[in-house]
Amino acid sequence: MKFGYPTITWGGVTGTPGGITSIKDSFYRTNGDTAEALSDISAAGFTGTELFDGNLLDFEETPDTLLGLLEAAKLDLVSVYTGANFIYPDILGDEFHKIERAAQLAQRFGAERLVFGGGAQRFGGAHPEDIRSLATGLDRAAEIADSFGLEASYHPHLGTLVEGPEALIELMEISTIDFCPDTAHLAAGGGDPVALIEQFSDRVAHVHLKDWDPGTGRFLPLGEGVLDFPAIVRALSKSGYDSWLMVELDYYDGHPRTAAEISKRYLETLFPS
Repeated sequence: MKFGYPTITWGGVTGTPGGITSIKDSFYRTNGDTAEALSDISAAGFTGTELFDGNLLDFEETPDTLLGLLEAAKLDLVSVYTGANFIYPDILGDEFHKIERAAQLAQRFGAERLVFGGGAQRFGGAHPEDIRSLATGLDRAAEIADSFGLEASYHPHLGTLVEGPEALIELMEISTIDFCPDTAHLAAGGGDPVALIEQFSDRVAHVHLKDWDPGTGRFLPLGEGVLDFPAIVRALSKSGYDSWLMVELDYYDGHPRTAAEISKRYLETLFPS
């Protein structure tokens, strides 16, 4: 296995302001300093990272700046995170335009993978066709990723249409996109990360690891919550997955580098040299 750490902890998840009025400009981003984040991730001992599509926009006109930062930190840009609502027919054209732009940027900066979140929750509850619309949209998004030489996967997430295991199972049964299990989101949504990794073992293409405290509902560095990571690692190994483990943490009360260091030390207990 190889270990990476996304930049989200340095600033948390936000969005591009233009996305409020123009769907084509609705990118994810974190407001932290990318240079600081990459330096800290490297110093904590990780060798890969993941960026939001919106943060790549910061370097669209000066690509050598980001490429230089990655080289200086000795980090691979493994993956780029993007997403869409996918369930509103009138805006699908704009959403796919944005996804294509994200894929183009990911390819330009040397990423291997495009990770998709999304599937909007409606006021008043989901419509019967929403999961199928999401599945269709994700399959189209995966085709876009493939056209840019990127591996696509879907990341179930709290606050989206696919929070709980029932929705995930339904989606996976009617879509072809690969699976990015996020251990904490799966558990917080009422699922068993080990069981879901085992159920969709042939479609695991990317992994987000983070811990979780059910008492507070907070996401935590590895080893500080209740999740059984030895069992999770065994399930991943049994599935044949032997690639990047991305330790993602949406927020942390202390310095983000401290959280990265805590998780890296815990990983070393799971994978002793």
